[in-house]
Amino acid sequence: MSLNPLSILQANPHASYLAYQSEIDEAIHRVLNSGWYILGREVSAFEEEFAAFIGVPHAIGVGNGTDALELAMRVCGIGAGDEVITVSHTAVATVAAIELVGATPIFVDIETGSYLMDPRQIEAALSPQTKAILPAHLYGRPSNLSAIMEIALKHGLRVVEDCAQSHGALLNGVKTGAWGDVAAFSFYPTKNLGALGDGGMVVTRNSHLAEQVRQLREYGWRRRYVSDQPGMNSRLDEMQAAILRVKLRHLGQDNARRGRLASVYLDVLKGSCLRLPASSPESVHAWHLFVVAHQHRDQLLAFLRERGIGTGIHYPVPVHLQPAYRDRIPLRLPLPNTEKAAAQVLSLPLYPELPVESVEQVARTILEWA
Repeated sequence: MSLNPLSILQANPHASYLAYQSEIDEAIHRVLNSGWYILGREVSAFEEEFAAFIGVPHAIGVGNGTDALELAMRVCGIGAGDEVITVSHTAVATVAAIELVGATPIFVDIETGSYLMDPRQIEAALSPQTKAILPAHLYGRPSNLSAIMEIALKHGLRVVEDCAQSHGALLNGVKTGAWGDVAAFSFYPTKNLGALGDGGMVVTRNSHLAEQVRQLREYGWRRRYVSDQPGMNSRLDEMQAAILRVKLRHLGQDNARRGRLASVYLDVLKGSCLRLPASSPESVHAWHLFVVAHQHRDQLLAFLRERGIGTGIHYPVPVHLQPAYRDRIPLRLPLPNTEKAAAQVLSLPLYPELPVESVEQVARTILEWA
């Protein structure tokens, strides 16, 4: 008997494995038979291929997305006493990474339509301690990078992109990850480009920053066993790199499939009581998640669950209201849109292998509830 009563899952990493099983199995056996399992040919090849995909010269594989963010900030010189402008409507990893380098997160509110950082809030949140802006490209849609980069240039700030959910997303023809000083990607299994375990990547156009990341990910080594600076242990392993190389070859078609499924949702749910994802003519959405909103979100979630339809909430509690952070991180600005979103957003089932018929079933069930 299945332990999961849901007939339609919100995400399904196993389906991604099955879709490319023979290629993935071949890649795994290639690594097993190579005798080299850490920082070898697979990692190097994947770094080159991923850098080319993003459109930057440098990509450095690390252990996970949180490490990628931490390393990205460390090589930008962000540390104790510094402030980083970011959002509270994000995965907690965004904020955890800021604190891991010793800096203080300063929250700005999000736009109501996109759920992304509102650039109009940034300048009011600045202080002499502000060192960087860290936008999170949530749900697969690029933040307003044009405006963010303009503000950063004006005030001499670094821009560190959190691209954990935006593999392949574009703004004005440029992929997320190629805009800021440095960017961080996650390859958690549910991501558009997901490993069968943990993994992350730091990308940049800056050769000096890239070399610093390469040293810091492995104890600060330039020569083995000799640390030129204090570092850490965060290495993408050969097995995950080999699997990700397979999946990268299919990412374009997988993202296109996500887009087609999102179009079905948008078509069937048009005119419903739900707030649907907003579109932007200058950007290409990667559709990591299909997120709707409703003031009675929890009732809708329960209704769908009773009918075997899985959903998710990304995210149910803003970081600034979570027990670990509440009353400890100072709020410089009110965050009404952030708090409203957390109470209303709901992620519907969406992954490339999901049948169109299942998307239609989910949409019809929502209309039945509404």
